[in-house]
Amino acid sequence: MALSWKLVVDSANAPALADFWAAALEYEVEDPSSLIEQLLVAGHIGDEAVTEHRGRKIFRGYAAIRHPEDPYDATSGVGRGRRLLFQDVPEGKAGKNRLHLDVHSEPGGLEELVARLERLGATRVREVDKGPAGHWWIMLDPEGNEFCVA
Repeated sequence: MALSWKLVVDSANAPALADFWAAALEYEVEDPSSLIEQLLVAGHIGDEAVTEHRGRKIFRGYAAIRHPEDPYDATSGVGRGRRLLFQDVPEGKAGKNRLHLDVHSEPGGLEELVARLERLGATRVREVDKGPAGHWWIMLDPEGNEFCVA
């Protein structure tokens, strides 16, 4: 049986970066508000562990996105499939990513996808054209994390 996994991305503003990547990948931002309410009422967490983003309670410093077709836990909102978790860290990004996402366009849709990602807040860095081996753009998300669009 295959193992479950999630990709964790360090961030300066987890909710904002989750919003960007949810829009970029057409994923859903997870909603942990039901779980948070249960934990608050039971006294398992205090108000300092919680903040609000887009009208929902979230865990301070964390936000996650999941593929809309994958299963998830209805109480916690946590996805059980393709999932990215963003967590705030005190230090800024230093150097090139050692791991990055490749986002694939529909055939013939590269420029349209790159333009859509720019409207969401991404930045073009460099176009790479390897002829028959491939053509893609290196881009940065709003926090400067590199990713490729092919």
